[in-house]
Amino acid sequence: MWIHAIACDVMARPVYLCAARSPHVVDVTLFRRGLHADPRDLRTRLQAAIDAAPATADAIVLGYGLCGGATAGIEARAVPVVLPRAHDCITVFLGSRERYAAEVHDGPSTYWYVADQLERSDGSRPGPAGTGVGGDTDDGLEAVRAEYVAKYGEDNADYLMEVMGAWRRHYRRGAFIAMGVGGEDGPAATAREQAERRGWAFETVEGSLVLLRRLLDGDWGEDVLVLRPGERLAMSYDDGVVKAVPA
Repeated sequence: MWIHAIACDVMARPVYLCAARSPHVVDVTLFRRGLHADPRDLRTRLQAAIDAAPATADAIVLGYGLCGGATAGIEARAVPVVLPRAHDCITVFLGSRERYAAEVHDGPSTYWYVADQLERSDGSRPGPAGTGVGGDTDDGLEAVRAEYVAKYGEDNADYLMEVMGAWRRHYRRGAFIAMGVGGEDGPAATAREQAERRGWAFETVEGSLVLLRRLLDGDWGEDVLVLRPGERLAMSYDDGVVKAVPA
């Protein structure tokens, strides 16, 4: 089977590892994480990539969850489109909806970090764009402030930065998801430093490649949605997260 994978670059390490280990031929296209800031634009780009995928591919696998509604409305044309039943990529990094639900239920409000997200800065705005992986740097914040000063003046820039920073008070824990794919010590140290600077408790959480392996191995069970040609993705508003409806 030939799988064409389209994923957010916060999944770069795990996606490439699972693609290399898959029993199938898998080619990978990565989209920059900053595209989440505009879900409608991300949806348009994903649909264009789906439409441009080789018609000879057996399936298109999306390394995306619902992602703030960005994937709602995606259509399968000539090739089936496969994606995890997940609100965001944290479910994929933790390996299941059940584990994510347990983390949300049992733990404090958590700001999640992974290695590729910390290493791949594209100048996108800081903040929790979607409730998943995030993690701005001081350099990034200063760049945003400088842009605001140039556009709106000092006072307005300070006000906007204060409003943008209010999201931090929602969180009480910073958690680094260790995927065990190598080269994670530096990003983990960065995550700890950011969490402590923001006054959050810090924890390293063991990730899981199980769900991503299933996606790229063609093991599409109940944790995965398969859109057949002529079907469109819609929110299900239940534990299934997403569903297929006629396009």
